[in-house]
Amino acid sequence: MPARSLFELEMNKAPLTLSDGSLVALDAKGYMLNACDWSPEVAERMAAEDDVSLTPEHWTILEIFRDYFVRFEIEPPMRALVMETRKKLGQEKGTSRFLYQLFPKGPTTQACRYAGLPRPVSCI
Repeated sequence: MPARSLFELEMNKAPLTLSDGSLVALDAKGYMLNACDWSPEVAERMAAEDDVSLTPEHWTILEIFRDYFVRFEIEPPMRALVMETRKKLGQEKGTSRFLYQLFPKGPTTQACRYAGLPRPVSCI
């Protein structure tokens, strides 16, 4: 394997190692470099690194992210995420407060990462 440049090392985080031994390349912020590498195991591993245990509600939000991205080629902004969550999980859970309980580091950025999507446009 060729030596990596300092630039490459600064631009990438150590890859995730999956149970089958395969590696998933991540950028410096922990977002996947190749969306085709996504799997539920990738989401589980990323969440575990953040001390988050994915519940059925988490999976619903990840599904919303992935579906929205397929339709609009961008991650859902917070307002759209709240509306979609309300449709799927009801009025009580369709709030930004609930989303922050699930994803305390930020629903749009953290869920986007677990869903295998590119870093949000609004994320610096």
